[in-house]
Amino acid sequence: MGAATDPRVEFRTHPSAYRHWRLQTEGQVARLILDVDEQGSLFEGCQLKMNSYDLGVDIELADAIQRLRFEHPEVRLVVVESGKDRVFCAGANIGMLAGASHRHKVNFCKFTNETRNGIEDATEHSGQRYVTVIQGTAAGGGYELALATDWIVLADDGSSSVSLPEVPLLAVLPGTGGLTRLVDKRRVRRDLADVFCTLEEGAKAGRAFEWRLIDEAVPRSRLPETVQRLAAEAASEPTDETPAPVLLPEVTRTEGSRGWEYSTVEVALDEARRVATLTVRGPAECPADVSDLYALGAASWCVRAARELDDAILNIRFNEPAVGVIVLETEGDPLIAAAVDGLLEANSSHWFVREVRLLWKRVLRRLDLTSASLVAVIEPGSCFAGTLAELAFAADRSYMLDGEMPGTPGAATITLSPANFGWYPATNGVTRLATRFGGRPEDLCAAEAARGRPLEAVEAERLGLVTFAVEEIDWEDDLRLFQEERLSFSPDALTAMEANLRSAGVESMESKVFGRLTAWQNWVFQRSNAVGPEGALQRYGTGQKPRFDVERI
Repeated sequence: MGAATDPRVEFRTHPSAYRHWRLQTEGQVARLILDVDEQGSLFEGCQLKMNSYDLGVDIELADAIQRLRFEHPEVRLVVVESGKDRVFCAGANIGMLAGASHRHKVNFCKFTNETRNGIEDATEHSGQRYVTVIQGTAAGGGYELALATDWIVLADDGSSSVSLPEVPLLAVLPGTGGLTRLVDKRRVRRDLADVFCTLEEGAKAGRAFEWRLIDEAVPRSRLPETVQRLAAEAASEPTDETPAPVLLPEVTRTEGSRGWEYSTVEVALDEARRVATLTVRGPAECPADVSDLYALGAASWCVRAARELDDAILNIRFNEPAVGVIVLETEGDPLIAAAVDGLLEANSSHWFVREVRLLWKRVLRRLDLTSASLVAVIEPGSCFAGTLAELAFAADRSYMLDGEMPGTPGAATITLSPANFGWYPATNGVTRLATRFGGRPEDLCAAEAARGRPLEAVEAERLGLVTFAVEEIDWEDDLRLFQEERLSFSPDALTAMEANLRSAGVESMESKVFGRLTAWQNWVFQRSNAVGPEGALQRYGTGQKPRFDVERI
């Protein structure tokens, strides 16, 4: 089911296998050094010159950010810098953008922005402040990476600069949140942002500081002492006693002819029907206390299931492009799942518990932002309780069996826990239930009043927790008809519809970024002005000017 023009992508990696980043830690300071291997592109024949990047570079960065949170909780300052002289990062590789399929380009931009969000999340919640030190050129996605960090230091040497040159050079635009972060995060005046985004050469130290594009302009000779000062400031902030790290081993996956399987997650592919069934198995037992959970570390169900679910989602996104419907199922004992949530709630101040909950938040957001129809199927033997109930609330629709199923004892239930009322805000900054009941706080209160009770289908439907409660006689037909109907519609129309509905209610900077990504990247990357034979991406670097269709649409 993979696309012929794009490489299959592997998201599992480790610092020992990095080709483009070096991760160095010393006490409370970590350095992420970007030193891209020109020959290390995922695309055959593509050279990653000038520290430009493709998806492989960002996969390593995402892995490093995750490891810093779990394996180096002592780190307070992360310095992002270049390992090459006179260039920080030239942004996304133009050859890759010109040659990749439309689907890959859009998914690439989405993943890259999720990685940037991971940096901001670590700064906000994990006490790891990110600082970018720029010597040389930070262009396009290179500057967008800097924008995701908390502080930007630019060398004041007459040549170092920041720029977002996509509009004048490539007939596209900053695709990983650049425009939104300029005006929403850094509070750059929109008229100045307009000027900045139309300058091929960008801005050097003086103008960049004046326009708030950076935080400090420092002579090259003073960059080391500036980093030392920032490290001292970060170290002076109150923090808990340095905890023991939790090492993250490689996620183990077993491939089969019709899908793949992990220790807690299974993906079954039906290529003929373009359906992927993603099943998450709940915990087999609840640790006795938080010390036992901490001792298990990455082997605990909480971490394994989140990491395996994340890998499964990314594999479907990039390597199974024909999948149109993802069926979300769970298995296990809801009482044990609720007990695990209870342990996490009772120990919410523990650093490891905090990181576990934040990990689930990021994975669930990844699911929200996946371009496929999501349907939750709740049957006897399911484990939609607390954290795992969020899968049902992330779905576009949910079907719950009303009554018992032959051969399976008991009725299907769904159980709410504290996890559903604040732990996992979606990209709009509020919970999925609050988004579901937007403008009707009485419905949210009614759901919260039912917290802790196993709810059968009729009550779950009455409370608005599922879309349909379906009797056994209609069960198979209703599920089949939903899938057939969904797969008969235009995938483009469904992607746009689902993205709009999943982002209902209030907005945040993050939801704006992804909403705009869905709209204008899906449009701009289809237009001949960018990707046509005479478009800017095809003619970039050839000495030929692109030819534009000048009609405004």
